[in-house]
Amino acid sequence: MSVQRTSFYILLTLLTVAFVWLLLPYYTAIFWALILAIIFFPVHAKLERRLHGRSSIAALLTVLLCVCLVIVPAMVILGSLIQEGTSLYEKISNKEIDLNAYLTGIQNALPASVENWLNSMRLGGFAELREQISSAFMQAGQSIAGTILSFGQNTLQFFVSFGILLYLLFFLFRDGAALGVTIRKAIPLSDDYSRKFVDKVADVVRATVKGNIIIAIVQGTIGGVSFWALGIEGALLWGVVMTFLSMLPAVGAALVWIPAAIWLFLAGAWLKGVILVLIGVFVIGLIDNLLRPPLVGKGTRLPDYVVLISTVGGISLFGINGFVIGPLIAALFISAWSLFTEEQNAQKARPTDITAP
Repeated sequence: MSVQRTSFYILLTLLTVAFVWLLLPYYTAIFWALILAIIFFPVHAKLERRLHGRSSIAALLTVLLCVCLVIVPAMVILGSLIQEGTSLYEKISNKEIDLNAYLTGIQNALPASVENWLNSMRLGGFAELREQISSAFMQAGQSIAGTILSFGQNTLQFFVSFGILLYLLFFLFRDGAALGVTIRKAIPLSDDYSRKFVDKVADVVRATVKGNIIIAIVQGTIGGVSFWALGIEGALLWGVVMTFLSMLPAVGAALVWIPAAIWLFLAGAWLKGVILVLIGVFVIGLIDNLLRPPLVGKGTRLPDYVVLISTVGGISLFGINGFVIGPLIAALFISAWSLFTEEQNAQKARPTDITAP
């Protein structure tokens, strides 16, 4: 390799790193613009055909559709969540919700053998456990309050990010087809192989993100409505928590509704506890099995252990966006290696040329 070409590759790498570093402050807006563009691009393509190739008008209409179907509902839920979280924290702080009284009632309802078991496991007595639970709730409330304060202080940055998302989304819709061709040409693979890879990436994004998010929203909504109907405090807050936890396989929303059902049983609300258990097992628990096959499909479905590990890893690296970024990276990783394996098998299957002596 010549010195000039090596120098160019080094310069190209440095410029790429600098450009990525430049975009990092708004990576969330850019990431969700890309995700929405991939998911809604088929809708944009249909609108463009209906409008006889007027791509700009079609792109604008598709952006408005994204705003109405995704962004506005998300903003409404976020505002309601902040309000409910603040209200719950204030009630706990002002002793309107007396956690100690609730926990004392649970302690009185439990048999003495539970206290002995806690002591034998060196977990401390129930009084110590009660203090730890109360402290955990207060810390969670303070964290919510701090998040709200930070959100208020960064309002300008939020609106800048929102503007970048909409602006980028418009051009991704309008110029998406040409951009896809450019990306395929830039990939150092054959035309057929690069086309398969780009198409596979789009399919994985649509299946993974759309499937996981729709299933999680349905499960969280059912859980939140059930909590509200049963009179459980902070129903919206717990519904949103169940929505995020529903992206975790095996356990998911059960991490919320099972403790809530136990709480109802110990509080003497047996009928409400039974109703919540029935809803959790036969409605929330079966939603995944009913919706995942048509939304995700067998070809792009990840094993449960991969989803769990990638989701937890994504959260630790990217925060709340990790619920989507983690499984998405895992799905793309598996898809890329699957295509690579197919290519290798195809090369092995090709007959080798035999030169005559």
